Amino acid sequence: MDNNASVLTSSVSKGGYRAFDSAQMYENEKEVGSTISKFLSSKGNSSGLKREDIHYTSKLASNSSYDAARKSIKQSVAQCGLGYIDLFLLHSPYGGKATRLASWKAVEDAIDDGEVKIGGVSNYGVKHLQELLDSKPRIAPAVNQIEVHPFNTRTEITEFCHKHDIVVEAYAPLIRAMRMKHPVIASLSDKYSCTPAQLLVRWSLQHGYVPLPKSVTKSRIVENGEVSGFDIDAADMKQMDGLDECLVTDWDPTDAD
Repeated sequence: MDNNASVLTSSVSKGGYRAFDSAQMYENEKEVGSTISKFLSSKGNSSGLKREDIHYTSKLASNSSYDAARKSIKQSVAQCGLGYIDLFLLHSPYGGKATRLASWKAVEDAIDDGEVKIGGVSNYGVKHLQELLDSKPRIAPAVNQIEVHPFNTRTEITEFCHKHDIVVEAYAPLIRAMRMKHPVIASLSDKYSCTPAQLLVRWSLQHGYVPLPKSVTKSRIVENGEVSGFDIDAADMKQMDGLDECLVTDWDPTDAD
């Protein structure tokens, strides 16, 4: 078993993970899908999990014409080899209004055709979400995957999502380890007898987000999922909320035209 399969096995069997995030832009759809399929048919799958127990996400690399987006989605389904994609997102709002709406129509039709189960967006700001909702789509976006953590709370976007029943998936919830030694994070980690990463994941969960912690270390993958043994009290949540400095750790297309 290669290292990727070993990491996935530990994630599922020891960490309880069932969701895996991929993208055309990451150029790993085939690898991730193949690794999932191999795991499901392996002895390491001691729980007898089936394809429907796994939640696989991929994303459209760039918004384009309807035909190009539709073809691209079909290619993603074929690449992963899983039969269908559980959640397919428009990776960013880049490209302008016309291509955003055309690409969303392609997602709707992929859902109708059974290639995709759920459609959503990523890195969408309020104006992009409002634009999509104003277009009266047949299927509304179920998810907006954005960077969210105590040092970039994205309050305007997250409140809009909650108001419109759009699930917030929080990527980079661990701030790419850039603030693990911050005095507040260190102090509260000691208070709750947890790691800084566990504290940050717990913060996301208590805000109602779906955090997407990233690691290639098996022990940390398992550890990051062990956050059900404590609750951050209201005063400490407020203190963490107050750490907002609009810190962007990667890219920020939320204000794109």
